[in-house]
Amino acid sequence: MPRWLAIPQFAADLDPKRLTPALAQAALPALLSGAVVGAFLALFGGGGSVLATPLLLYFVGVTDPHVAIGTSAAAVAFNAAANVVGHWRSGRVRWPCAGVFAASGLVGSFLGSSLAKAVDGKRLLVFFALAMAAIALSMLRRPRSEGDPDVRLNFPLAARLAPVGVVTGFAAGFFGIGGGFLIVPGLMAATGMTLACASASSLVSVALFGAVTSLNYAVSGLVDWPMAGLFVLGGLIGGALGLRGAERLAKHATVARRLFAGLILLVAAYTAWRATN
Repeated sequence: MPRWLAIPQFAADLDPKRLTPALAQAALPALLSGAVVGAFLALFGGGGSVLATPLLLYFVGVTDPHVAIGTSAAAVAFNAAANVVGHWRSGRVRWPCAGVFAASGLVGSFLGSSLAKAVDGKRLLVFFALAMAAIALSMLRRPRSEGDPDVRLNFPLAARLAPVGVVTGFAAGFFGIGGGFLIVPGLMAATGMTLACASASSLVSVALFGAVTSLNYAVSGLVDWPMAGLFVLGGLIGGALGLRGAERLAKHATVARRLFAGLILLVAAYTAWRATN
């Protein structure tokens, strides 16, 4: 059986009797990292997944940048899919618009992740740091809260959504991120939906783009599935806490996003420094 098809069941992989010393040592950092990413992903939709790769590299201890990107894409895809459920129950996901955006971006995410695998690991991290800085700067802008909460998909909307989806999918695949920081404003600009609906609907694309990226990396054996399982478990816990905190954070959303953007800028600077030294 090809290596990439041997995707283990998380429960079996996390059996203490089967854990290698290296994985056992990384278990707690991986769980904590997953919880952090899951919480931010649920709170902000865009930007949360960008911390996954730096956490795997510099906190968990993954040494190969490509493995870190492939593994984080797998974990973020699962966590985003799990977070969609909570937003769906709250009625914030606009499925027709989200579906068109996600479907059009699948080709882009495959092309982007294929190109990234051919780029040197350290150079890829420099590009990744630049993407993180762009994400942080985009989060510093005050998001619009106005919009139509009952937006309906039609042909003109679909025609505007599809090209943006392709470009966003390419960026998400290349950098191994969910791409929510591009998806949210893209959805709002193309459809006129509210920020809350765009953030919730963006998770559909985050999940699909991450799945395509991780499977593309898995074909080359660049996904650590046991590590991804630990990250997912932590992300489920963090996501549940993030969903609860989303309503409480509503009154202070702007301040919170700016603080989070500052954190991403610091991590971007550290990532660039590590990649060039």
